[in-house]
Amino acid sequence: MPLQTVEPQRLYRQIAGQLRALITAGEWAVDSRLPAERDLAKQLGVSRPSVREALIAMEVEGWVEIRTGSGVYVLDRSSQASRKHQGTRPELSPDEWGPLELIRARRVIEGETAAIAATQAKRQHIDAMARAVDAMRSDADRAVLPLEGDRAFHTAIVEATDNVVLIETVQRFWDSRRGPLFERLGGYFETVQSWRAAITEHEAILDAVRQRDAAAARLAMHEHMDNSHTRFSVSWRQAQKLKEPR
Repeated sequence: MPLQTVEPQRLYRQIAGQLRALITAGEWAVDSRLPAERDLAKQLGVSRPSVREALIAMEVEGWVEIRTGSGVYVLDRSSQASRKHQGTRPELSPDEWGPLELIRARRVIEGETAAIAATQAKRQHIDAMARAVDAMRSDADRAVLPLEGDRAFHTAIVEATDNVVLIETVQRFWDSRRGPLFERLGGYFETVQSWRAAITEHEAILDAVRQRDAAAARLAMHEHMDNSHTRFSVSWRQAQKLKEPR
């Protein structure tokens, strides 16, 4: 048998591959609950965020169902069940970035773009940032997730760098944010309340840019990304509570 070309795989896909193989081998029956996220992470020797990304990918692909507050359950993959749901699942590219890993990458790049913006942003860029924050606040007041304003804010920051490579890099970050993995993760953890906290973080970045304080802008962006990562990393039980009406 000829050898096949070896291609690097994203960590969350390697984890998902192992879990799928165990399900196929009968380690977990249909409707049974998988071990807790922390236990899987310990057994696999990886981080909980990586396990979370793998579980989200498996849910998108129809292998498991995540029931917040209860656990992750194996779905029926029989031909009849598969036909029932065929065409209802989004396409998951093997090249899709893991959402939590993406946030960490954004921390590195956008921390520096914020610092550069603080030193060379023109009035038009600062005005665009302010309009974006206003749009985010308006959406949140109407109980709408302010994704467009969020993108406009980060776009205005990177455009202030006047660097095409950085601009296209941040744009690709945002294209990935619209992928099925990130959208499914956001469906569990993004709420109007969490976005209100994010808007406050955006205001801190804007204030630092207005004051031409590069160090403060970098720090504010880092704190925003760290907080975003934390918001997507809370337990499933906490996620259920966040979704409950207040």
